[in-house]
Amino acid sequence: MSLYITADQHWGHRNIIAYCSRPFKSVEEMDKVMIDNWNSVISKNDVVIHLGDFCLCYNNQQLKELRDNLNGTIFLLLGNHDHPTRLQNFNIFVFDSLYSEGVNILNNNLIFSHRPLWKIPDGKVNVHGHIHDKPSYGRYLNVSVDVCNFTPIALEEVIKRAKEISNG
Repeated sequence: MSLYITADQHWGHRNIIAYCSRPFKSVEEMDKVMIDNWNSVISKNDVVIHLGDFCLCYNNQQLKELRDNLNGTIFLLLGNHDHPTRLQNFNIFVFDSLYSEGVNILNNNLIFSHRPLWKIPDGKVNVHGHIHDKPSYGRYLNVSVDVCNFTPIALEEVIKRAKEISNG
């Protein structure tokens, strides 16, 4: 079992293609590429910590089909587009765990969140999404798919990048 981190797929969201200059001609192409990329690195036994903005514009059946096509166990930390009122009935078949936005998960010297945090404790690096195609800065590490080749990244790689930030 391996652990992966990702954020901001926005599956089913047509406008995100233009908003973030994603290199896709349609939402169908975008979703297919991201599903293929996801499954190329994540096996059935792997765990994914998803840092929010999982999808938009999907009905219950489409969400079920999407979840059925993704490998791994998914722990979702809600993003600003993951509205609990929309997702409350999806938890059973879409997400393996559902967390409220603002809950931070500590691991080594990492703090995971959807949005970049206002304050980071000394010695910690904030691993987040939300800012899409904007580069990482300071003690912040952006893991949005827009800066990670539309593919989740292994925790080992996140730790490596965080150490570079801390030592840089």
